[in-house]
Amino acid sequence: MEKYFNINKSGCSIKCKLYYNDLKNIKRLIVCGHGFGGHKDNSAAEKFSEYVLKKFKDVAAITFNAPCHGDDVKQKLSLSDCDTYIGLVTEYAKQRFSPEKLYYYATSFGGYLVLKYIYEHGNPFLKIALRCPAVNMYEVLSGTIMEPGDLKLLSNGKPLSVGFDRKIKITRGFLDELKKADISGLDYRKFSDSIIIIHGTRDEVVSFDFVRSFAEKNEIRFIAAEGADHRFRDPLKMHSAIKTIADFFEL
Repeated sequence: MEKYFNINKSGCSIKCKLYYNDLKNIKRLIVCGHGFGGHKDNSAAEKFSEYVLKKFKDVAAITFNAPCHGDDVKQKLSLSDCDTYIGLVTEYAKQRFSPEKLYYYATSFGGYLVLKYIYEHGNPFLKIALRCPAVNMYEVLSGTIMEPGDLKLLSNGKPLSVGFDRKIKITRGFLDELKKADISGLDYRKFSDSIIIIHGTRDEVVSFDFVRSFAEKNEIRFIAAEGADHRFRDPLKMHSAIKTIADFFEL
């Protein structure tokens, strides 16, 4: 089953979606973070939720809109708001459902955000699974997602809509935030046992070699998905990734 709800706290109104079997019997809960331009109804989280809910009755998953994504009401994207959203959703999940185990599953931009979050606030999740995480998000946004010439337009001080299927309005200030908040050189070894990374060898958005190097340096388990692109469009490769993540979570 599915249920939409809002978390209204600290001046924020976070639009969320819950996938569940039984609201009175949620022992294991997965929070899902989407990529740049994504939203709470993203297909990756939906497919993952469908898989685990069919197999396990006491599991549930929460998806939520990052700031300025989907139908979120924020008008200006900032890393501080992204950080706040993860914290508020995590707090809500703990207080509302009191799960015995709490996990996090994120893709691309969402992977960058949760890695940044745990480094700055500690890790509240038993395990974290990342698919194609944009650990070098500044380079991904400025060099891959943005069009040639966009950087010059941003320098004029005006917001710019960038992205693939869905456009997100950003400012030069947000790009500068990303550049300053570079997590790729940070030491994540104290978190390594609780993290797994799955990355497609044909990822056209986030460099496979860069993320593999990041994982190796931080002693994080890294799984190469042979032939998979950034979105894992191949259903068989997506299914394999979902099964690997569910097994890692020991659901």
